[in-house]
Amino acid sequence: MKLFDKVSFLFRITSTHDIARRYFVVNGFDGALTMLGLIIGFLVSAPAELSVIISACLGAAIALTMSGLSSAYVSESAERQLALSKLEEAMASDLQDSAHGEAARRVPLIIALVNGLAPLIISLIILIPLWLAKAGIPMPVSPLYIAIAMALLLIFLLGVFLGNISGVSWLRSGIQTLLVAVLTMALIYLFAG
Repeated sequence: MKLFDKVSFLFRITSTHDIARRYFVVNGFDGALTMLGLIIGFLVSAPAELSVIISACLGAAIALTMSGLSSAYVSESAERQLALSKLEEAMASDLQDSAHGEAARRVPLIIALVNGLAPLIISLIILIPLWLAKAGIPMPVSPLYIAIAMALLLIFLLGVFLGNISGVSWLRSGIQTLLVAVLTMALIYLFAG
């Protein structure tokens, strides 16, 4: 069975595809807001070298990744094991060697990967302008402003994705998530600026 088909099958028998999708959006949003906060924090503070900004942002992205991986794995392992135990009890049978047993072991790992990789991937995309500037590629404006624009775009796109899932206006959903980002920026300027 192909990997995608196998994952799809495991999600289907455990009814967890929505959990993975939710974790992707929630932790992706966390990653984007964290990068946005750090970059704005650097903008309103004393000037710092690009390498310092990149290192701080990478540190935060790695911490979010490790937190996402470990917390999702621990909680989903417990949930999948509980669900398997209840199913075994209802069927009066040991299901460890069945597809349900395999799902109880593999689905937590898959969900943990989604949960951990979402903020990392989104953070790395936001940091692209900083890496390009550090490599000497000329930018029309400060790479920090371009990174902020990328963060805002990704936050908007996460909102669009949520709107498509829920069947509400994608534009309205995108604007709602964007408003959260703008409020975050305003609070940082208010308290740190």
